[in-house]
Amino acid sequence: MIKSNLEKLVEVAVSGGAAHPCAREGERVAYDGGSILPACFSGINFTVKVGDPAFDWAGAEGVEPGVAIENCCDEANSGLVFMACVGNEALIVNAAQEGKDKLKGMTGTVTGKTSCGRVLVHFPKRIVDKLCVGDAIQVRAGGQGLALPDYPDVKCMNLSPRLLKALNPSEKGGQVRVPVTKLIPASLMGKGTGDLLPYAGDIDIQASSPDEVKKLALDQLRLGDIVAIKQYDATHGGRFHAPAVTVGVVVHGSGRTAGTGPGINVLMTSPSGAIDAIITRKANLTELLGLQ
Repeated sequence: MIKSNLEKLVEVAVSGGAAHPCAREGERVAYDGGSILPACFSGINFTVKVGDPAFDWAGAEGVEPGVAIENCCDEANSGLVFMACVGNEALIVNAAQEGKDKLKGMTGTVTGKTSCGRVLVHFPKRIVDKLCVGDAIQVRAGGQGLALPDYPDVKCMNLSPRLLKALNPSEKGGQVRVPVTKLIPASLMGKGTGDLLPYAGDIDIQASSPDEVKKLALDQLRLGDIVAIKQYDATHGGRFHAPAVTVGVVVHGSGRTAGTGPGINVLMTSPSGAIDAIITRKANLTELLGLQ
């Protein structure tokens, strides 16, 4: 196991309720001049889960897998989104449909967070099917502040100790070797680039460049895939930087508005390129974390 400061990390409880989908009035213009329904497929998603395709969901703009949670207090919600890390445990603490099949005490796993202020949690389908909007879910948040002392140029964020152990990064030639499913050029990164949101939001791959997406087989991406972005530094907000490498996880599905597409939460970034991305088909949260 690569040397880290896991023993120094602080864990805290943050919470939110299972959210409601939202929508804007009227149609919006797609990148190709067509129209789209501006509905956010976020909340309790009975259909889409981590491991499913990131593209081609009917009418779904940026579909979010599993259960999206948010806190009704703005300050508390900021804390929820900032502190929750991919791989953290989530616990149902209150549920409307208790019945004989107990929901309270059931656990899930944080799989991402979005720039609209929601944290995404995976639960087994038998649990998702019984959840209600407003059910209270608490996250045992830990991971922000994670560092690799021997690699000061590799910055970690949104990365839980559990996911770090599952990735099991190795070391070779002064680089940290991390398993990923795809390599993505910085030129394809769109919405979120330039924002100071790497700890609390996502960066979109531009699906509005369909020829390039198909050429790189990015249309085969799955929700939960670990990916590497070449020549992209997210240390202080996303930017093009020739030597850099950034590793992230696909957290939501594709979109049709200009500059949008599958969203990525940053997990590791190195402006000097001290990350070596190793291609493997198994670099998905379903396999890494054993999600069902």
